Amino acid sequence: MSQTVVLKVGMSCQGCVGAVNRVLGKMEGVESFDIDIKEQKVTVKGNVEPEAVFQTVSKTGKKTSFWEEAAPAPAEPEAKPVEEKPAETPTDPEPKPAEEKPAETVAAA
Repeated sequence: MSQTVVLKVGMSCQGCVGAVNRVLGKMEGVESFDIDIKEQKVTVKGNVEPEAVFQTVSKTGKKTSFWEEAAPAPAEPEAKPVEEKPAETPTDPEPKPAEEKPAETVAAA
C-alpha cells in the first residue's frame, strides 16, 4: 500500500540534505522522496510505514519529527468527544443566570 509520509527534519546545509538523501535512497519500499531544505520538509512516497521512515531519517542525527499537517488525521477520533460536549451544553445556561444575579446585586448596591 503506497502512502506519503511527511517529516520535519532539521537540515542546515547540503551535507544534511545528502545524509537524508543517502538513508532514504537505501530504504526499502521508498518509491520517491523530496527534500526541501528551506522548509526543512522531507516528503517520502512509497510502500513504507511512517514510523520506519521516521526512525530511518532520525539515524542521520538530525532533529526529526512528523510534519504538523499530519496532526489533523488523528484529530478525527477526537471529534467524538466533541460530540459529547453538546450534552454538557444544557448545564451551561444554569451558571449564566447565576452570573446575572451578582450583576443585579452590584446594581442594587
